[in-house]
Amino acid sequence: MPAEYNNRGIRFQYPENWRVEEDDLWTGRHSVTVYSPEGAFWSVSVHPRDTDPHKLADAAVQAMRQEYDTLEVESSPVTIGNRQLIGYEMNFFHLDLICTAQVHCVRTEQGTYVFFAQGWDREFEKYAAVFQAMTTSCLSYVKKLSYWD
Repeated sequence: MPAEYNNRGIRFQYPENWRVEEDDLWTGRHSVTVYSPEGAFWSVSVHPRDTDPHKLADAAVQAMRQEYDTLEVESSPVTIGNRQLIGYEMNFFHLDLICTAQVHCVRTEQGTYVFFAQGWDREFEKYAAVFQAMTTSCLSYVKKLSYWD
């Protein structure tokens, strides 16, 4: 049975044996990170609705470039439900191991969401479907605003 996170406008289901950490920054955004038992992780952060999702995705790539000299980046947009997310898949070496990370961003009626997942190559492959399920779960709870809202 999956566990459910529901706090401050972010709601999603995740594996019950994964660890959750919240981060409430002074910048006005709220983020949550969920860690697998092996250390792979998935996170979601919500920014104001007028924040450009392309700029957020590019900023994530730039931050990774500063950290990892061997970073390889490939565009990887995805569609979840009826929402088009822009994003990138990144591969790099760390401690002589290959790592994979993905960032996907989307502007919704509630705000601009950033989803980030990372793990050692084997972990990432093992948990890719879980990462996508958590993203799908989170977006499924985002309320569509009606004319009256």
